[in-house]
Amino acid sequence: MDMPLAIAIVCIVAALAVGAAIGVFLGIRIRKNTAEKEIGSAEEEARRIVSDAVKTAEAKKKELVLEGKDEVHRFRNETEKEIADRRKEVQRQERRIQQKEETLDRKLDNVEKKEEKANRKLKEADAKLEEVETLKKSQFEMLEKISGYTAEQAKNYLLAQLESELTHEKSVKILEYQEQLKDEADDKARNIISLAIQRLAAEQVAEATISVVPLPNDEMKGRIIGREGRNIRAIETLTGVDLIIDDTPEAITLSCFEPVRREVARIALEKLISDGRIHPARIEETVEKARREVDATIKREGERAVLAVGIHNIHPELVKLLGRLRYRTSYGQNVLNHSLEVAYLAGAMASELGLDPTLAKRAGLLHDIGKSIDHEVEGTHIQIGVDLARKYKENEAVIHAIHAHHGDVEAKTIVAILVQAADALSAARPGARRENVENYIKRLQKLEEVASSFQGVERSFAIQAGREVRVMVKPESVKDERMVPLAREICKKIEEELEYPGQIKVNIIRESRASEYAK
Repeated sequence: MDMPLAIAIVCIVAALAVGAAIGVFLGIRIRKNTAEKEIGSAEEEARRIVSDAVKTAEAKKKELVLEGKDEVHRFRNETEKEIADRRKEVQRQERRIQQKEETLDRKLDNVEKKEEKANRKLKEADAKLEEVETLKKSQFEMLEKISGYTAEQAKNYLLAQLESELTHEKSVKILEYQEQLKDEADDKARNIISLAIQRLAAEQVAEATISVVPLPNDEMKGRIIGREGRNIRAIETLTGVDLIIDDTPEAITLSCFEPVRREVARIALEKLISDGRIHPARIEETVEKARREVDATIKREGERAVLAVGIHNIHPELVKLLGRLRYRTSYGQNVLNHSLEVAYLAGAMASELGLDPTLAKRAGLLHDIGKSIDHEVEGTHIQIGVDLARKYKENEAVIHAIHAHHGDVEAKTIVAILVQAADALSAARPGARRENVENYIKRLQKLEEVASSFQGVERSFAIQAGREVRVMVKPESVKDERMVPLAREICKKIEEELEYPGQIKVNIIRESRASEYAK
């Protein structure tokens, strides 16, 4: 029992061992087959990749070859085009050279022909000259035979006759030159005397036509002049006043026959000196403020005059015009003070006669009101005053007194007669008037009117005691090329219409300005 069991176990173990060996063998065989398949697949994949790479390389090669061919073709085209262009340029140059050669050949032919023609004419001229000499010699011989004089004798005879005639002509010319020199000497003497009178007149009227502005120091003169003179030019242009900056220590002189302009310039300059900021924009602003200040002063002066006389209900515009008389002179006499004197005198005489002194004072105060704007409006100061009085609804008695105070119309009322008498009294007192100053100022006003009468002139200023007029023109109306003819036309009109000593310089000024504000 035990023996068969052992055999059976051995058999089983042997069977298991054989089965395991068979299993191992089969596993190895299967793995080998799998590995062989994978290797075959990898080789196939490698062959495929190599094949694709070869194809890609062939495609790239073909593409590069094509690109190279295109580049070569393009380069060849550009080279051929450049060669063609150069060939055309060379051909064009050749044609030009050939044309020039042909032109030079033609010119050379023409020169040769002209030279040949000139030589021929020269030979003809020589032949004609010989013929003329021969003819001249024969004519001289014939003349000597006819006249009985030889050539030398005829020459001496003609020279004697000519010397006699020249002696007479010389005497006549000497007399003419003497007369001419005498006239020129008279003109020169008159010119010298006129210039001397003009300079003396300028000294006599200096007090009435200049103002002096004190300076804190002499360095301020340079600041007022400004870079390249722009500040002083701006002041003179805006005010119409001539600034005289000389060696006078710590002072600047303002010269202008118009006292209102001079006062505006004085106030503006004092404000600029006090402020310290001096440049064209600031100057323009300050001048405008000074004008407003002078206007306010004019109004105050008019109100003061009305209150001083003690009359009421005068139109406000007439009050302003009265204030303007503060800056007006007549024969050197202040017109506002003169009007106040006439009002006082007329009122006093009316009181003595038992008449209404208020009406007489009113007429006396307003009798010269026309002088406030006589340099702006055409007509006499009498007619201007009458028109102003009518415009502002003044009493007819006052209007008549204004109209009659210089005898232009017959005085029909006692008030008019009193105003006439008071006007004469105020003007006749010793030292009241200087007629030379009045004539001088009228001449300067007329000079400005003549210069301003031309088209394109914006404004004009008479300066240097009437020896110069400065004319400001509108740059959009008067071009640069028009300035010289305009100056000549103004000079011609001044010579025709004015009487003046010496000479007057006309300065035309054309200025273009641009302004902007930095914000």
